[in-house]
Amino acid sequence: MPNDATAPITQDVMTIPRKLPETGKLNLVGLTRDAMRAALIEAGTPEKQIKMRLNQVWQWVYHWGVRDFAAMTNLSKDYRALLAETFTIDLPEIVSKQVSADGTRKYLVRIAGGHEVEVVYIPESDRGTLCISSQVGCTLTCSFCHTGTQKLVRNLTAGEIVGQIMLARDDLNEWPKPGEPKDETRLLSNIVLMGMGEPLYNFDNVRDAMKIAMDGEGIALSRRRITLSTSGVVPEIAKTAEEIGCLLAVSFHATTDEVRNKLVPINKRWNIETLIAALKEYPRLSNSERITFEYVMLKDVNDTDADARRLVNLIKGIPAKINLIPFNEWPGAPYERSDWSRIEAFADIVHKAGYASPIRTPRGEDIMAACGQLKSATERARKSRAQIEAEASQG
Repeated sequence: MPNDATAPITQDVMTIPRKLPETGKLNLVGLTRDAMRAALIEAGTPEKQIKMRLNQVWQWVYHWGVRDFAAMTNLSKDYRALLAETFTIDLPEIVSKQVSADGTRKYLVRIAGGHEVEVVYIPESDRGTLCISSQVGCTLTCSFCHTGTQKLVRNLTAGEIVGQIMLARDDLNEWPKPGEPKDETRLLSNIVLMGMGEPLYNFDNVRDAMKIAMDGEGIALSRRRITLSTSGVVPEIAKTAEEIGCLLAVSFHATTDEVRNKLVPINKRWNIETLIAALKEYPRLSNSERITFEYVMLKDVNDTDADARRLVNLIKGIPAKINLIPFNEWPGAPYERSDWSRIEAFADIVHKAGYASPIRTPRGEDIMAACGQLKSATERARKSRAQIEAEASQG
């Protein structure tokens, strides 16, 4: 698999999960409504019953979080036996869980093939945000990002993506219980596609997983509670607006092509001007309030007053929020975090121009769960500063 930001990425996994080789059964997790309907009919569900049966099975899997067909009590015993013979309800496996001093949870999750990805849950006073991954590794080689030093292995399936949400709900004990009053409090209230990988290089599986997550009879997360972060895969941005409609965040990080080419090599393919033109259309196409611009603060690289003023001029006309992210250092990182006084001065310029400019509080740093620090344990081999800088300059 190429590890070049300018190379086209081909989809290397099926949108619909295949039968699991160890059981010969089809995993229901990750099937869209249409795919589940087709699978139930193929398994022998009578056409005249399919609408009812689809809704019943869908709710057991995605609303109640049930994994055992025998527990699906509104289905006949014969039908439950049929389902158990044909299907399985499997999630990725939690290999380990670390809990930060600030309450952040980082899960190391194993998927098919023995590969591992990382998932992070961040509790806050008004929400609980789950940061999920879309690929094993990453192809973008952003030079400030630890995740980007791991080569892309493969795309995640829709089941492996939505499965991250489901296993986090398991760990938080947040599935509703039949017969008990509905609890409107959500420990897991928000999803951010900001973990390992570039979501828009795995568009079909990300779209299907998010449609499942947004379905009102299942996990039922509003599209405004889901934020997809991209480094700027321009051709897929309009598709995201039309086919997913979630909020959009952009890993921006620089105000000139010269600097962004080094920090975010995908800029060599779709430069700042091209990216901004696509972003101006997104709020209209998706009916979203605003776009979030992610901007990591790197000492003496992108943190000057001139950078702040250029940033404001670039995004003029786009309803936007600027998330300023103090750089989260990792072993061998070729950059340093900007001084706090410099970050505050930058934020002040952006704020005075009329844009919200919150400085993100680093979370989970003690367990390497902060933004840009994710990298699965099986690929943890450290690289020297020279290796990372050499890779970032290629392309």
